[in-house]
Amino acid sequence: MGFWRKLTDFISGQPDPYDCEGEDCGPGHRVDDADFAIALIGLGAKMAKADGVVTRNEIAAFRQVFKAPPDGEDILIRVFNLAKETTLGFDGYASRLARRFRHHPAVLEDVIDGLFHIAKADGVVTGDELDYLQAVSDIFGFSPREFRRMRMSHGLVDASDPYVILDVDPDADDDELKRAYRKMAARNHPDALIARGVPVELQRLAVEKMAAINAAYAEVRDERAAESP
Repeated sequence: MGFWRKLTDFISGQPDPYDCEGEDCGPGHRVDDADFAIALIGLGAKMAKADGVVTRNEIAAFRQVFKAPPDGEDILIRVFNLAKETTLGFDGYASRLARRFRHHPAVLEDVIDGLFHIAKADGVVTGDELDYLQAVSDIFGFSPREFRRMRMSHGLVDASDPYVILDVDPDADDDELKRAYRKMAARNHPDALIARGVPVELQRLAVEKMAAINAAYAEVRDERAAESP
């Protein structure tokens, strides 16, 4: 499961494979160090506690996203139990990840997708949980429009605006529209998520995201073609 897999070992072969720019920062780079894993676990645990109650379904969803190898299970449980006591301090975890992946927003969006997966586990996303998700998104540097798009991909906003799905302004020209589509498709293609090592549960979401992205792009192109003289 890529960078979610290891909790105690740093096995990637360099201090921080994602802390780089340029051609050396391809999709093959992964982070598997304990510090990163603890930050992820902390955010996930605090997500489960965001509305004040941690349910069995949320714990099960957490385990789906943050699976540990047998030798890391004890650490996962210990960090989860400590972190779930309060949402205080979540911003430290989020800031740590934001700094680490500042050049890799797709990875940060994977993290938010994992948090949404936990929030939706008990069948309802409360206002407190949405506030928590919004706060994490803000720390990660996503715009309000980008967060709305993420909410939409999880069925929490009416998916009626193709421009929101494509994360582009309605007055964008055709070239900007095409670039936006290609960017969103590259970031959310299931193969890209597999390369980043995201859990199977989130890979399923990628299939739905790609379908929505393709449909949105087709809708805008059809509308523009019909409006052309």
